[in-house]
Amino acid sequence: MAKWGQGDPRWIVEERADATNVNNWHWTERDATSWSKSKLKEVLVGLVVEGEAGRCEISDLKHVEGEASCNSRKGKLIFFYEWNLRLSWKGTVKESGEKHKGSVEIPNLSEENEVDDTEINVSKKKGEGDVLKDLMRTEGTTKVREALRDYLKALKTEFTLGMILPTKATVGQELAAERKLSGNTMQDSVSPQPLDIVGVKIPTVKILMREIFNSPADELYSIFTTKELVQKFSKCPAVIEAEKGGKLQMFDGRVSGEYAELVPSQRIVLKWRCRSWPEEHYATVALNFKDMAAQTELQLECKGVPVSNEDSTRQCWKQQYFEEIRILLQQSQDNVE
Repeated sequence: MAKWGQGDPRWIVEERADATNVNNWHWTERDATSWSKSKLKEVLVGLVVEGEAGRCEISDLKHVEGEASCNSRKGKLIFFYEWNLRLSWKGTVKESGEKHKGSVEIPNLSEENEVDDTEINVSKKKGEGDVLKDLMRTEGTTKVREALRDYLKALKTEFTLGMILPTKATVGQELAAERKLSGNTMQDSVSPQPLDIVGVKIPTVKILMREIFNSPADELYSIFTTKELVQKFSKCPAVIEAEKGGKLQMFDGRVSGEYAELVPSQRIVLKWRCRSWPEEHYATVALNFKDMAAQTELQLECKGVPVSNEDSTRQCWKQQYFEEIRILLQQSQDNVE
């Protein structure tokens, strides 16, 4: 299998100045290697096998060698993956309570073989405890194959979200819809915005919103930049790296991006996207905090939102951000009182 980035140059799309991949004709690649390493660890480590002989658990992913990628051409996805894996397992014999360790070798997980045909070798360190080795060879191997299927399913669904970009016909429909849009208000302002994207160029809009919060600016600013507070109002695990270039991931991965600018208590600029948007398409979100003594006026400017996602994006900020932040602030005030 060709190394990532070394595919046939006739088929690999180079970034064009106009960022256009006309009608999805060209072959585009997306590297899934880093994502795959994390996903393999997620589905394999902690896997438990129990039987009459005792209990075993995959304790570590000791060795991960290989690569994975997904390619799309004319609306079709093609997957390449090739992995050499070594897992560590530990177990306890039910009758004696003896503890033993071993490993699981998967020398060639690839698209060339079905998971059921993939070679899985179980070994154990010297000494007694062969009953645990037998348990891992039978039920353990079955569970490992199930975990590998989970990885491949996620590779073909979770990882590929947004890879099938809008076609030329779809873009034409969206352009027609954009022409019908008219009228701007302070609450929601709509206008086409240029944005550097990978893939088909799409019509975008700008959304402006203003909200008043019963909180000083520094407190409101911290809610957008502190992981614990973000997780409280979003009610989901989050990745918050509040520094220039730092990552942002919220709502179980449905929203992601990075911090582009931070001025404490005054301004935050984000490179921001929803998972349902075309792949690699980001909006630019500017949050300006205007201190008004005990209150703060938050001015939101979101540029580069796909026309077809205007309403859902507005609702996302209104309901999932602002309303939940108000609830969090109210709870904090109640606790103080």
